[in-house]
Amino acid sequence: MKKNYFNFKKIDDSFLITNDFGNYAFLDRQDFQNLIKGHSMNDSTITEELKTKYFIYDDSELDYSDRISSFIFNNKGYLAQATSLHIFVITTACNLQCIYCQANNGSNYSNLFMTREIAKRAVDIALQSPATELDFEFQGGEPLINFPIIKFIVEYAEEHKKDHFIHYSLVSNLTLLTDEIINFLNEYNIAISTSIDGNKLIHDHNRHYSSGEGSFDQVKRSLEKLRGNGISVGAIETTTRYSLKYAKQIIEAYKELDFNGIFIRPLTPLGRANKNWPILGYTAEEYLTFYGNALNEIIRLNQEGYPMREDHAAIFLKKIFGKMINYMELRSPCGGGVGQIAYYADGKIFTCDEARMLYEMGDTAFCIGNVFQHDFRALLNNSICKTVCGASILESIPVCSDCVYQPYCGTCPVVNYALCGDVIEKSPHGYKCKIYKGMLDLLFQIIKKNEPHTMDVLRRWGC
Repeated sequence: MKKNYFNFKKIDDSFLITNDFGNYAFLDRQDFQNLIKGHSMNDSTITEELKTKYFIYDDSELDYSDRISSFIFNNKGYLAQATSLHIFVITTACNLQCIYCQANNGSNYSNLFMTREIAKRAVDIALQSPATELDFEFQGGEPLINFPIIKFIVEYAEEHKKDHFIHYSLVSNLTLLTDEIINFLNEYNIAISTSIDGNKLIHDHNRHYSSGEGSFDQVKRSLEKLRGNGISVGAIETTTRYSLKYAKQIIEAYKELDFNGIFIRPLTPLGRANKNWPILGYTAEEYLTFYGNALNEIIRLNQEGYPMREDHAAIFLKKIFGKMINYMELRSPCGGGVGQIAYYADGKIFTCDEARMLYEMGDTAFCIGNVFQHDFRALLNNSICKTVCGASILESIPVCSDCVYQPYCGTCPVVNYALCGDVIEKSPHGYKCKIYKGMLDLLFQIIKKNEPHTMDVLRRWGC
């Protein structure tokens, strides 16, 4: 019997082991020592589990390499896909003054508006991608301030898409909806994502107009109007220091607003969030306490009959339960350039959404081109694109390669660069690393307990 490569971590009184195929197992101390020493397991069912998950294999298995290739392809299937996500920054102007906004320089918005010519050239580049299915995402600022350009992009893309199938999505604060916009969203089946940070008290503290007036009431009215027209809306919660003590209230607010999903997001120190970090920020440990409380509350609601999903956990669970998911930040390599491209309002092109946010702060480090000068092939061959790709391959990063969570995790070279001046994190186990590891710790602790009602919830999220 031969051992395959694996990483491990002690969780309570057991050892969690994982391998490059995304498989995991829990072993007690004796079986873990048996595995290390190449001895037989105490229980034949454990031996069979380890063989099935390719932690061990027989000397006689000559086709071993061929069989495990399917596992690798299952985990890394996104590498066979061309750039599919194309982000259009319609405008950098916004009618809100959110205290943590990452889409400005930390003080004000640059108030750029994408023109028809820039939009046309950006679409032409996006349609050069060989990916059959594309995702066009409209962002800002508040993109609805420049709604005519959204309308132009969709209609122009539909006219010229040829064999492509395009999914459209809009990231909006929902304060500028009109009947014309709603009809357009319905006509082209445009998905909607908004930000709701909790109940009125929490949301209005974080997301308000320049006058100081909160936006919660208007968002709630827009949400009701969209649903009344048959349009579903997804929501993201951004956690500030003010939010940390309100985990239960935030989840209750999402239930009251009739959401079945919430994406709980930690702050990223870019833009205004970076400038206001002493007021808004927190340690990874503080965030994980909040996240654990929120996760427990969501699981409790599910067990009481109200179906709600925490989308950050769901991404991890899909990967843990063996599904390939192409979430750009949690993959190896990350999606910068090879998975997503961001077309800025002034025509510059960036590897990703975070890269254009860094540009708002005055740094062009991750600019890979311009709509007036480059085509799709030139963007992908840009040395910056290659650097981002190479710097986010977890299997080759010293701290990440031997981490038990390597099969499920990801790293962002742009955030690393913003925090420590290098695309590879100089200080191991930094802020974002601690957060991801802590979230996975929470999930695997639940999985290890294997309580039926709780596992039913997690399996639904990960299906």
